[in-house]
Amino acid sequence: MNLLDTIRTPRDVKVLNRSQLKELAKEIRQTLVNVTAVNGGHLASNLGIVELTIALHRVFDSPRDRFIFDVSHQTYVHKLLTGRNDAKFRQIRMDGGYSGFSDPTESEHDAFIAGHAGTALSVALGFAYARDRIGSRRNSHVVAILGDGSLTCGMTLEALNNLVTTTKRLIVVVNDNEFFIDRNVGAISIYLNKILISGLYRAVSNATKKILGNGKLGKAVVRGIRRLKRAVKSIILPTSYFEYYGLRYFGPIDGHDISKLEEILEFCKFSKVPVLVHVKTIKGYGYEDAIHFPEKFHGIDPEQVCGITTSQPDTISYGEILGKELTKLAQKDKTVVGVVAAMARGTGLSYLRDHCPDQYVDVGIAEEHAVIFSAALAKCGMRPVCAIYSTFLQRAFDQVLHDVCLQNLPVVFCLDRAGIAVHDGMTHHGIFDLSYLRLIPNAVILQPENAQEFINALHSAFQWHCPVFIRYPRSCNRNVDLSTIKFSQYLPFGKAGKIIEGGRVCFLTLGSMVDLANEICQKLKNFGIQGGIVDMIFVKPLDEEILRDIAKNYELVVTLEDNVLMGGFGSAILEFYNDNDIKINVLRYGWPDEFIKHGTSLDVLRVEHGLSVTNIMDKVLSILNIHIS
Repeated sequence: MNLLDTIRTPRDVKVLNRSQLKELAKEIRQTLVNVTAVNGGHLASNLGIVELTIALHRVFDSPRDRFIFDVSHQTYVHKLLTGRNDAKFRQIRMDGGYSGFSDPTESEHDAFIAGHAGTALSVALGFAYARDRIGSRRNSHVVAILGDGSLTCGMTLEALNNLVTTTKRLIVVVNDNEFFIDRNVGAISIYLNKILISGLYRAVSNATKKILGNGKLGKAVVRGIRRLKRAVKSIILPTSYFEYYGLRYFGPIDGHDISKLEEILEFCKFSKVPVLVHVKTIKGYGYEDAIHFPEKFHGIDPEQVCGITTSQPDTISYGEILGKELTKLAQKDKTVVGVVAAMARGTGLSYLRDHCPDQYVDVGIAEEHAVIFSAALAKCGMRPVCAIYSTFLQRAFDQVLHDVCLQNLPVVFCLDRAGIAVHDGMTHHGIFDLSYLRLIPNAVILQPENAQEFINALHSAFQWHCPVFIRYPRSCNRNVDLSTIKFSQYLPFGKAGKIIEGGRVCFLTLGSMVDLANEICQKLKNFGIQGGIVDMIFVKPLDEEILRDIAKNYELVVTLEDNVLMGGFGSAILEFYNDNDIKINVLRYGWPDEFIKHGTSLDVLRVEHGLSVTNIMDKVLSILNIHIS
């Protein structure tokens, strides 16, 4: 039996000796590689936090002591050490398996649901405040584990500002690996790097430790040495950034040395002031490819760890299309600038960064700032393209409404990962953007069907001089040769695209839902029905002319969208027909009014939530009064 198989609770970790801890770390890393090779997932970040997670569980007593992981995509190790090293872990991110993020419904050791960066410190302060005032946990500890990228989030800075007035007992661990999803940027990243590279400061620290370790002399001069250390530190480095916020700073600590981690964490347990432990780790530690290519191995596809890609020849990411096409536009027009929030590779803007660095801005994990910054660029006559995942734009709703749309500024928003994010689940599904954007005046919202339509939409957006939101899923499932696809024509503003004539029933679709409509229509032919299909493209404004024509020629309209039904595309169609007193039967299909969990595949999730070809076809036949024999 492997050592890892004997770990059923965190208590089992506490009794291991040093050599066993090294073996445990090795077995955990092998398990991570084996599981992500099959299921995909966040490999590099989990490889880098193995020793830190072991140390946390040896020093603290979960679940009595609370661990709050920022983002929580790095909790695979935590799951393995808290009774979840089982068949469900082997199915992580798949049907019947554990979530790839923290989830209190899985285990009492998961204190809070998380999926977006910058939330942990605020959550930890809330837990600490409640602990200090009520309940039986008054002697328990709250530990917030942040990635260094989370320090670029405005929410983290807001929590820091409130820390000292909220609690006197809090432990903050900053896992500094110089990466979040992309390489970190900004002043805080530079500051952390200064701490790490200051050889003189380290020399003074080491000398101080030697003096303190000299028995009676150390005891006699401890207070003077502390004052000397602070004085020397203030000369060599600026006053600690974190000490301004009332945190006592420790570090940097080798994040792969369990003994040192335990020593400092044990000391922090007895601190009467909030403390911050600066831990230096290597993202991907223990797996060479992940160390050398941390961006690539942050979130991986199945079998990528084995050097095999499962991407099919007919699949290309919309991000790649955006990066290359936006670079062409930027090379022709110096006012074009790409803005991204720490997701250069994921959004495709790394291509723009490499070819037009002066027209590329990465603001770090700060979506709110990215949106307002883009608004200011547009106000000054530039043409910003703000590339953000759909799920992350939720964080900047007020900025979209108040700072962009209120002034009707020509910012182009490219919303990647719109729709279901199959394996990442509830925190990452981009199925709400149509609903929360539709209600904003001046917003123009569209979803292209394929690569060609996407390129045309991007070029067209620069002609409209208003806020434009182009949404699209991760991949374009077409046999695409980008060298053959070029901008061909501007999209007629607010007009539908491809139209396939039919009878009785017409499917109104957006983006890749055209494929679903085609499948249904092929099966309807077996019942003598030729279904019509319209690629609507625009959600706002709607093509009212085509909608009126459809009402005259069909008896049933079926809307298909990769968004929640509540307030989405189907709702817009219903509202149009109702407001114009047009009588026609409308059947809407989208995601239900609930948070959708992760799954093995999109098809599996569609079946589970009534969006399968068979389910929709059966309902259509029933409404048309056609009985299936």
